[in-house]
Amino acid sequence: MAKGMKELSGKEKAAILVISLGPDVAAQVYKHLSEEEIERLTLQISQVRKVDSSLKEEIITQFHQLALAQDYITQGGIGYAKTVLEKAVGKDEAMQIINRLTSTLQVRPFDFARKADPGQILNFIQNEHPQTIALILSYLDSSQAGQILSELPQEMQADIAKRIALMDRTSPEVINEVEQILERKLSATVTQDFTQAGGVEAVVEVLNGVDRSTERTILDALEIQDPELAEEIKKRMFVFEDIVTLDNRAIQRVIREVQNEDLLLALRASSEEVKDVMFKNMSQRMAENFKEEMEFMGPVRLRDVEEAQSRIVGTIRRLEEAGELVIARGGGDDVIV
Repeated sequence: MAKGMKELSGKEKAAILVISLGPDVAAQVYKHLSEEEIERLTLQISQVRKVDSSLKEEIITQFHQLALAQDYITQGGIGYAKTVLEKAVGKDEAMQIINRLTSTLQVRPFDFARKADPGQILNFIQNEHPQTIALILSYLDSSQAGQILSELPQEMQADIAKRIALMDRTSPEVINEVEQILERKLSATVTQDFTQAGGVEAVVEVLNGVDRSTERTILDALEIQDPELAEEIKKRMFVFEDIVTLDNRAIQRVIREVQNEDLLLALRASSEEVKDVMFKNMSQRMAENFKEEMEFMGPVRLRDVEEAQSRIVGTIRRLEEAGELVIARGGGDDVIV
């Protein structure tokens, strides 16, 4: 049975709309999409079969209304758009259109900070209360937040990581107050609604952006303060020793991708289990060369070893993001390819 308008997802509507536009116009639309958007849309288009003409017209009409509302907002603000749309399609439909639009127009809190240098942000917040720092880091890009967390005093790092993980919802008033502490203005008014930031996923992203030494310090402290939280965070993270959880093909791919110098340094301070797995996935000649070099290698700084391990983990995470390998997390039910 064919789906009705209300049962269709946004992707399905987009696919039907693009099909309705015809190949020439659709090709022009594709020029404005990212590679990921093109892939998702193309996959959805390939799954479309026969579409009822009335449904097609309804989707085109809805798109036209959204485009019209967007144009009105550009000309005269949301209030003006709401007035015009109410006259055109009625109060209820107008509110639905406006709500769909405003959900994509709102500027996230601390938008200005995401364009700033992490060092500058650190200067503003390092003397603030840990809860204030945790709130700000929750809204920054994970790479920014990771760099800032790495530079904060060690005795504060675990506390702030814990506060990020346990953070739930924050009122607009508090967000506005913190923004005033930073003495910056947002590019648009903060939406007067409760916004969500923080949580375990947020702190995992932040920790993935810090250096290995900071990561270990924070997790060690959290294991004392809140063992359950520390375990939940570790389940969602991937560290160098977790290479043993990858299958042979994935490990071989990693070995090909990383620099031999990094691999040599990383294995210097790794467990025997990690060494065995890595050597097993090398050619016999390569494994022998590595073992020989490690045997005669002089003293190396622990920091150099950790940085090499971090670069390898970064490569693994990049391959995962590209869909070229899968990391098993938490319950271990993920399929490794």
